Amino acid sequence: LQWNKFESLAKVSFMTSRMKSLKYLDMSNNLLRHNGADVQCQWAESLTELDLSSNQLADAVFECLPVNIKKLDLQSNQISSVPKGVVDLKSLEELNLASNRLADLPGCSDFPSLQFLNIEMNLILTPSADFFQSCPRVRELQAGHNPFKCSCELQDFIRLERRAGGKLFGWPSAYVCEYPEGLRGTELKDFHLNELACNTTLLLVTALLLTLVLVAVVAFLCIYLDVPWYVRMTWQWTQTKRRAWHNHPKGQEAALQFHAFISYSERDALWVKNELIPNLEKGEGCVQLCVHERNFIPGKSIVENIINCIEKSYKSIFVLSPNFVQSEWCHYELYFAHHKLFNENSNSLILILLEPIPPYVIPARYHKLKALMANRTYLEWPKERSKHALFWANLRAAININL
Repeated sequence: LQWNKFESLAKVSFMTSRMKSLKYLDMSNNLLRHNGADVQCQWAESLTELDLSSNQLADAVFECLPVNIKKLDLQSNQISSVPKGVVDLKSLEELNLASNRLADLPGCSDFPSLQFLNIEMNLILTPSADFFQSCPRVRELQAGHNPFKCSCELQDFIRLERRAGGKLFGWPSAYVCEYPEGLRGTELKDFHLNELACNTTLLLVTALLLTLVLVAVVAFLCIYLDVPWYVRMTWQWTQTKRRAWHNHPKGQEAALQFHAFISYSERDALWVKNELIPNLEKGEGCVQLCVHERNFIPGKSIVENIINCIEKSYKSIFVLSPNFVQSEWCHYELYFAHHKLFNENSNSLILILLEPIPPYVIPARYHKLKALMANRTYLEWPKERSKHALFWANLRAAININL
C-alpha cells in the first residue's frame, strides 16, 4: 500500500485487524500520522513485518505498533526519541530508525530481542557508550553518518567499538567528526585525547599535586633566599620614606651631613675605633663619620636610624669580615645602602675587606653581598704596617667631597 495518501495510522491498524494471515505490510511513502490522543490501535496478530518509512510519524508512533512485530522500518520520519515503557515489543529483532531526529541511541528495555539497529543520519553528537551493555543481543549497529562531536564523551564510544568486535556497521569510514570545526572530516578511529584531559578526577588530582609542588618550591625558595626578610625590609624602607616625605616640605631634599656611614660587626669594633675612626677623623682633610653608637637618635627605631644615617651620608663604608656576615644588623645596613645605590644610581658603596671571607661562609640570603664582592672593587686591609699609609690615602680619596 505504498505511495498512497493514507493519513491515520490508527485507521490502518483497524483495517488489518481482521486479516488473520497478514504477515508483511508496506505503508511507506504515505502521509501517515499518529497523535496518540487516546486512540487505540488494533493490528492483525499475525503481522511480523511493517514498513512505515517516509511518512510523518513522530514519537507517538510507538504507542501504535503491532505487538508481535519482528521487523520494523521507521526510516525518514520525524521521530526525536524512543519513549520508554510505552509498548513491550518482545519479538522485535530489526529496527530501522535512520534519517530521523534522534539525539542518542535508544535503550533496549522495551526491545529485549533486538539484534539489528539502524540509526544512521540522525542528530547524534555523542552516542551513549553503554548501548551494548543495555542491548546484549544486538549483533549489528549502524550508527554512521551522524554529526559526531569529537570530545571526551566520544572517547568511551570509540573504546566501545574496539570491545564490540565488528558490531559497528560501516566502521571506520562512516564515522567521521563533524564538530569542532578543527576536527571536521577526521575519522573517529584517528581521534585521540589525552587521558588527563578527559578524566576530571585525574585532572583535579594532578592540578592539586602540581599546585602543592609549586607552593612547596616557592616556600623553599622564599626561605632559602629569605624573601620574607626582604619584604619586611622593603616595607620598613617605604614607611620610613613616607614619614620623611610628610615631615619635610615638598621638594626639600635632606642635606648631606656626613662623609660616610660606617657599618661593621661589633666583633670588629676594636679595629674600627682604634684604626678607622682616628685615621679618618683626625689630621688633614678631616672626614665626618656617622657611627651608630654616637649618631643614632634615641626614641627612633633601629631601622629608621639606619635609613636616616645612610640618607644623610655621602658614602657607606662596610667593614667586611666573617663576623660581618654573621651579623643581622649589618645585613640590614647593607640592604638599605644597596637599595639607595640602585634608587639614586649613585656610586655610594665602599667595601673594606678586613679579613678574607671564604665563599662558603657567606649565607645564601647574602646574595647581594656576593654580587657586590664579585662586581665591585674593594679595599683590602694590609697586614704590613708599611702599606697602611697608602690604604688610608685611597680610602680618603674614595670619600672626598665638600659637604
